[in-house]
Amino acid sequence: MSKKNKIISKEQAYVRMARICSQKEYSTFDISQKLLILGFSEQVRKEIINQLRKDNYLNEERYTRSYVNDKLRFNKWGRKKIELNLRQKQIPHNVINDVFSEYSDSTLNQSLQPLLENKWKTVKGNSEYEKTGKLIKYALGRGFEMNEILNCLKNMNLSGFI
Repeated sequence: MSKKNKIISKEQAYVRMARICSQKEYSTFDISQKLLILGFSEQVRKEIINQLRKDNYLNEERYTRSYVNDKLRFNKWGRKKIELNLRQKQIPHNVINDVFSEYSDSTLNQSLQPLLENKWKTVKGNSEYEKTGKLIKYALGRGFEMNEILNCLKNMNLSGFI
């Protein structure tokens, strides 16, 4: 019997979701998608999610704090890219803003300078202007704001755009 055709009860689904939530932080959206794949109706999904919240397996603020911390430390993402990904996971704006208010601007952008310096070594272009443009595009793709990128480029003494 394949996994897809296997029917599980609401209680079994709750136990399965509680187990995976105890191993790693998940957003409500992630759990809802997993329950949808298992074939549960919206009403049953809401009931399971509410029970997971009540039992503190799901916590949007805790998930957001963990997500932001991981993306800043390991992926070297900027604020905009992190916010976009959190919005895609349907995290409320007030939760996102509350978590970001705990970080200073320097903390949010501390990985930008080394990121740009390392990337500069590998960027190919016919002129410094072209290479600087590629560097800016790269940093924007990582989710950093234009004014922060320009400040870092000034610190690096690159005059291709500035």
